[in-house]
Amino acid sequence: MKNLSPTEFVVKFWGVRGSIPCPGPSTVRYGGNTSCIEMRIGGKHLIFDGGTGLRQMSKSLEDEMPLQTYMFFTHYHWDHIQGIPFFSPFFTEGNRIFIHGQVPDEGEKMKLEEHFYKRVLHTNSPVPVQAIKADLQFHDLVCGETFFLDDIEIDTIELNHPNGAMGYRVAWNNHAIAYCTDTEHFPDRLDENIIKLAHNADVMIYDAMYTDEEYHNPKSSKVGWGHSTWQEGLKVAKAAGVKRLVVFHHEPNHSDEIMDRITEEVKVCCEDALVAREGLEVSVIQG
Repeated sequence: MKNLSPTEFVVKFWGVRGSIPCPGPSTVRYGGNTSCIEMRIGGKHLIFDGGTGLRQMSKSLEDEMPLQTYMFFTHYHWDHIQGIPFFSPFFTEGNRIFIHGQVPDEGEKMKLEEHFYKRVLHTNSPVPVQAIKADLQFHDLVCGETFFLDDIEIDTIELNHPNGAMGYRVAWNNHAIAYCTDTEHFPDRLDENIIKLAHNADVMIYDAMYTDEEYHNPKSSKVGWGHSTWQEGLKVAKAAGVKRLVVFHHEPNHSDEIMDRITEEVKVCCEDALVAREGLEVSVIQG
């Protein structure tokens, strides 16, 4: 790809919502697209999750083709794959896209490539599979393993989410970002998996879909729904020695005004923490 610095380590947010896209006048400032983040690391381009934010990202890549990019899935709930049929680099010859993920155990043994075409680009997809012109290469992952993209080290770990989800730690040049979306905290302890994954990370991106008040509301409890709160995210970040927490995977019913209040409350508790919004860029190392 053009314009990739060999010395930068940057994460950019293209979709920050959970569950369902929520475009409209009440979500303009934080954005209404579902989960999708981009990392530019040491001259490589990485994509994590393919929610509706992926479509916006693809527009930014039009001048970068032919491109080589690496795509990673945490899991395959709709809000993490809705943008896949609209990722324009798939339909351009000369592009190479390395797709990584673990196929969920649903009783039917399936490799990632088969799962991608049958379940991600399923019969509800508006785009015919034969329109794909890019070279797609599939890499089946086993949750808990460590692997490398040249000098980029990537660790994976199991998250607490219905049907399973996988967290990623991406480390390069003595810096690291932990991506821990779609996970629910435990009632009696901190999640040791996340503490291990995020240990001394520069940035931890954490699923904070609810506030503590919403999560424990007896009339509309979210216990067991597979998501966490920003208050729990701060506890984990502190225990793991994380330098900066990024609150992510916002509730679709949270308007900009509600998100502003959450941002103020987060900042009171931790001045360095950030609340993700579309277009936010965080540099771990300046290119």
